[in-house]
Amino acid sequence: MAVHDDCKLKFQELKAKRTHRFIVFKIEEKQKQVIVEKLGEPTESYEDFTKCLPADECRYAVYDFDFLTAENVPKSRIFFIAWSPDTSRIRSKMIYASSKDRFKRELDGIQVELQATDPAEMGLDVFKSRAN
Repeated sequence: MAVHDDCKLKFQELKAKRTHRFIVFKIEEKQKQVIVEKLGEPTESYEDFTKCLPADECRYAVYDFDFLTAENVPKSRIFFIAWSPDTSRIRSKMIYASSKDRFKRELDGIQVELQATDPAEMGLDVFKSRAN
């Protein structure tokens, strides 16, 4: 599975310049490559992000999660989310599962990985517990 250069470029912008809150990636099956489907503005919320994930299709996503530590120190973690809802096609789940590790290696700087099949598995409480 090829990774479009734009994927790495936009991820670097999120990581270094914080110009995006999140990025949703999609596998274009015909072209056999991962592309950027949606970029979230820095002002967009977690709810805006979750609305971008289709209910019945797989996606990869990266989310820049800001939080406060127990000592009230502001921090952020870059989450990689493998979104694979139960209602998505089996073929699609297999393609996303088999390409995930290779794609993730292309994005240098991911700190936490989440696998989610429904929105509850990637709620804000999950982010908070995994970020610390």
